[in-house]
Amino acid sequence: MYPATVFLEFWKRRRAVLAYDWDLIDWEEEEEDVRPQFEAKYSKKERMNPISGKPEPYQAFTDKYSRLIVSASGIFFMILVVIAAVFGIVIYRVVTVSTFAAFDWALIRNNSQVATTGTAVCINFCIIMLLNVLYEKVALLLTNLEQPRTESEWENSFTLKMFLFQFVNLNSSTFYIAFFLGRFTGRPGAYIRLINRWKLEECHPSGCLIDLFMQMGIIMVLKQTWNNFMELGYPLIQNWWTQRRLRKEFGQKAMDVFPQWEKDYNLQPMNTYGLFDEYLEMILQFGFTTIFVAAFPLAPLLALLNNIIEIRLDAFKFVTQWRRPLPSQAKDIGIWYGILEGIGILSVISNAFVIAITSDFIPRLVYAYKYGPCAGQGRAGERCMMGYVNASLSIFRVSDFESKSQPRTNGSELFGDPVRYCRYRDYREDPNSEEPYSYTLQFWHVLAARLAFIIVFEHMVFTIKNLIAYLIPDLPKDLRDRMRREKYLIQEIMYEAELERLQKEKNEKKKKKNEKSSPQ
Repeated sequence: MYPATVFLEFWKRRRAVLAYDWDLIDWEEEEEDVRPQFEAKYSKKERMNPISGKPEPYQAFTDKYSRLIVSASGIFFMILVVIAAVFGIVIYRVVTVSTFAAFDWALIRNNSQVATTGTAVCINFCIIMLLNVLYEKVALLLTNLEQPRTESEWENSFTLKMFLFQFVNLNSSTFYIAFFLGRFTGRPGAYIRLINRWKLEECHPSGCLIDLFMQMGIIMVLKQTWNNFMELGYPLIQNWWTQRRLRKEFGQKAMDVFPQWEKDYNLQPMNTYGLFDEYLEMILQFGFTTIFVAAFPLAPLLALLNNIIEIRLDAFKFVTQWRRPLPSQAKDIGIWYGILEGIGILSVISNAFVIAITSDFIPRLVYAYKYGPCAGQGRAGERCMMGYVNASLSIFRVSDFESKSQPRTNGSELFGDPVRYCRYRDYREDPNSEEPYSYTLQFWHVLAARLAFIIVFEHMVFTIKNLIAYLIPDLPKDLRDRMRREKYLIQEIMYEAELERLQKEKNEKKKKKNEKSSPQ
């Protein structure tokens, strides 16, 4: 969270240095030409451009916003497709965990939760990669449907859609595991079941953070491996095939004497969207390393290792596998910076919920200060957590099991006597109380503490984020001094030029005056 803010602030400083070195500090994009597609569509209706004073095609207000509504509906539909895919994974997890729990192989049966999570993540990754191909075509279709006026408007619209689609596609299952898994399963004796048959999946006995850790770790490693293979392996295979075809057509000796420009031409062209895929990959990685960093602290390390490798792979790809890209001027990274800031804000909110809801930080804190051995003493330590596990477990009477959940044995073969009571993670009353299995006061204390923590944590982090952004200047001191020095020199040159002009005019006037006053 804080590193994300520091990163963005230092990126602004780096951007300013690059813009100064390339003489783009004061560069402004010229008035863009209208896209040919827009001009062909709306050429019959024109209006006067207030800047250029020339007639140009005009898109009516109703036509523009009707297209935007249709495009937004398409985006919403594709997000529903992602949710449907996540629901399919949920059904798979529910059915598979029951199947693995009844497996004959003891290794699978005893680790049914881990096996279910691992296979579900791999299937989810395959669905993510397939949907990404579909989303690119849908984003292109919806962007062309909107009929943006200029190329920059088209690029911004397409970028926003592609990011939104891929971000939701990549993180939807992670959000489900972090905030919904195991929250709506009911309790022993009153489980909520899918089509009245399969019990909804619960978190790992050690907590939901284990499931979240596995989900993020597998997805991140597989996606980075796949991206690196596609970025380098695909051009290598294409160039190998091209060289093979040229050898058959011209022969090896003829190829050896090809001029350099022809060798470069036979390389693979840069993809249609230029550096768009590179930007998108880094932005999604930035989101993965910040949004759930509290649950997966290894994410920044994996991202660092991947980027060290990718820098060299990209250098090899640009130098040996792709044709030389055409350069173009740009003052900054455009809409991508706004997306990075949005991810930074979302990371604060998501990590607050992860710490408060997914982890056991708040229940342990409430127990230490309210119910543990140190309750009312205003302090908390290791000894203050004695009895926490027992306090976090509720009592359930075995005879209250529903018929579908009845145990196969009564436990007498293990303990000698039949088991009458068991324990489960929750804050509920005893079965012999006046309101059996209702929530205890400790549950409401924990819930209130979680909500309070979220509010306090978010406000505190946002305050510190804004303070960091304020304290780190956008321009480095040496760059600011260089710009001031440059401005000073320009003013000196202008002053000397003006002084020289005035001196010259004064000398000419004096010369003319002397000529008039001299005798004939």
